[in-house]
Amino acid sequence: MAKKTSGRRKILIVDDHPVLRQGIAQLIALENDMTVCGEAADAGEALKVAQETQPDVAIVDISLHDSNGIDLIKDMLIRWPKLPILVLSMHSESFYAERVFRAGAKGYVTKGEPSGKVIEGLRKVLAGEVYVSEKLASKMIGRLMGGGRADASGFSIDRLSDREFQVFELIGQGMQTREIAQKLHLSIKTIDAHRENIKNKLKLDNATELLKTAIHWVQFERGD
Repeated sequence: MAKKTSGRRKILIVDDHPVLRQGIAQLIALENDMTVCGEAADAGEALKVAQETQPDVAIVDISLHDSNGIDLIKDMLIRWPKLPILVLSMHSESFYAERVFRAGAKGYVTKGEPSGKVIEGLRKVLAGEVYVSEKLASKMIGRLMGGGRADASGFSIDRLSDREFQVFELIGQGMQTREIAQKLHLSIKTIDAHRENIKNKLKLDNATELLKTAIHWVQFERGD
């Protein structure tokens, strides 16, 4: 990616909430060594703006309206392998942080944390370091030591691939197979295959068990 311009590091903000983008932009504007070079509401726009502006770092929300932030992180790093990415998420659950770090992000900040954490995270990833809050780091260490989220029956969301987990969450949000296929720009056949893989990996006997388990995860487990 491009180097800093006029002494200021260029920041790209990717979030589908205009008010939040504006708030982050105003926060960055208070720093004399940073500037917002562009904003985007979805993955397609983010890739286009990144190509045009060549940012030094990108702030990415993993819950975009019509796309998945984890997929976007992977796509951006294919194009710009050295681009530092700081994830800003509504999810406090360490499970999500683990997924974005595996995708290649360098930092993770939850939207419930003080605004100063965003700037702190930006400075860390710009310096080539990894950033996560102390609270979330403790949770992640606890999960790793405990072998991931699992109960006595062996149920563990960690077994799902990123795409399978994405389908699992959409099922839990009440979406039908056709709706999921449209949202993810995949075929119904592909979504059906993902559903079968999810059932097998989570040891669920039928579609009803899958639906109940997914709804329970969305409502009670993911730590929103």
